[in-house]
Amino acid sequence: MKGILLVDHGSVRREANEMMIDVMNLVQRMAGNDIVVRYAHMELAEPTIAQGFANCVEAGATDVVVFPYMLSPGRHSTTDVPRMVKAAAAKHPGVTFSVTPAFGIEEKLGEVVLARAGIEAPASTTPS
Repeated sequence: MKGILLVDHGSVRREANEMMIDVMNLVQRMAGNDIVVRYAHMELAEPTIAQGFANCVEAGATDVVVFPYMLSPGRHSTTDVPRMVKAAAAKHPGVTFSVTPAFGIEEKLGEVVLARAGIEAPASTTPS
């Protein structure tokens, strides 16, 4: 079974950390019941990456895709998170894993920016 582990930086602010629960629930609804979706924080809060990875495995995931819930390909998303995931996965032999790139440049994020600014996005911004 496929699992998705959403990983943000983590915060000292409870509200920021709790937002990941809502993000996890949103992704879970979109993915359906055949996919395990869990969350973790890279630092400053629990669940840690090791705990989040274990939560995926305990829920039945045998292949965990880790998504750094971060905007850009900085040190955390390109080095720290992959290193921490590799260490967490080592405790679960037989479970495969991968780490995706951070959000980066994504048209849907541009649509969110426009919507928050009160600007309607054109029907299609994809080049022909």
